[in-house]
Amino acid sequence: MKKILFILKERQDYSEDPVSGQKNFVTGLLNSTQYVVDMVNKNGIEAKLIVVPDNNSIDKEVTDYQPTDVIIEALWVVPTKFDVLIPLHPTVRWYVHIHSDLPFIANEGVAIEWIAAYIQKPNIKIIVNSKRIFSELGFILDRKHNIDDAGDSFVYLPNYYPATVLPKKDYVFNKDEINIGCFGAIRPMKNQVIQAIAAIMFAEKIGKKLVFHINAARVEQRGESVLKNIQNIFESVQDEGHTLVQHSWYSREEFLNLCSTMDMGMQCSFSETFNIVCADLVTQGVPTIGTSEIVWMNTVFYADPNDTGDIVDKLMKSYKVPKKNVESNFKELSKYSKKSENIWVEYFK
Repeated sequence: MKKILFILKERQDYSEDPVSGQKNFVTGLLNSTQYVVDMVNKNGIEAKLIVVPDNNSIDKEVTDYQPTDVIIEALWVVPTKFDVLIPLHPTVRWYVHIHSDLPFIANEGVAIEWIAAYIQKPNIKIIVNSKRIFSELGFILDRKHNIDDAGDSFVYLPNYYPATVLPKKDYVFNKDEINIGCFGAIRPMKNQVIQAIAAIMFAEKIGKKLVFHINAARVEQRGESVLKNIQNIFESVQDEGHTLVQHSWYSREEFLNLCSTMDMGMQCSFSETFNIVCADLVTQGVPTIGTSEIVWMNTVFYADPNDTGDIVDKLMKSYKVPKKNVESNFKELSKYSKKSENIWVEYFK
């Protein structure tokens, strides 16, 4: 009988929200992992999620829970730690779950070295939620580390999102202003600067004042310059009535409530494997555009992340047919999640 233990590391850098001053440990990684835990439990596979302060806590948690499989969420366990853990728990199958593609992983200087070290140890596999990373990492590991058949050490288990019931909305826009949510951590790869400019251009095209919403409380991977540029952009257009709203990092329920108040959403990132914020917006009935990086979206609402004109065009298309945008994106998300559920259950059953 399978018994899976999912382990996350507590993120001390998020322990105090710099905007609100309150402690908040909620992240997209925590939410997405909890969705999978709930889903596999629903399918008769026992699973549990725990959050630990460091890798020295893993042995105790594994000893207490006695799992058949342990999934380490993200790259945070030093490879040599497995030299201790594997002999202590020889029957356990170990996994390290990578949630990003190479453009994001590249920001972690030890990523490829650690992945190479992991897969050369007995009884460890790497879970990826993007198919293209198979060939990319396999190529690098073969050339740099002389690891033949590195792909055999990778398991494709895509993200799961509980897309259940779509809320009913009237899609009547305010005649004077338009609220657009471009949420998520402030990072260069999230492309918030270009999206901010495109949102201003779109608002002026439809004759409305823009209220642009971001999460300013989580800035990472050299995102300080991104946030500063966004702030400067809105300082330069404040006389036109466009405003920037800088939100804290909210609890899950609070964030979904915030999403539901948006007129439109944008997630035109340079690199993604799923994009949980996009799913949050869609499931709250918000017309949302993205890029081809968000593999589950309706391709009609893909925009070129480097082209403000194309982003404006896709915003305009969604603005004209908001209900079609939401319903088609929700349908695609539901299909993707059902397929993901089947893949997870088949693998662990």
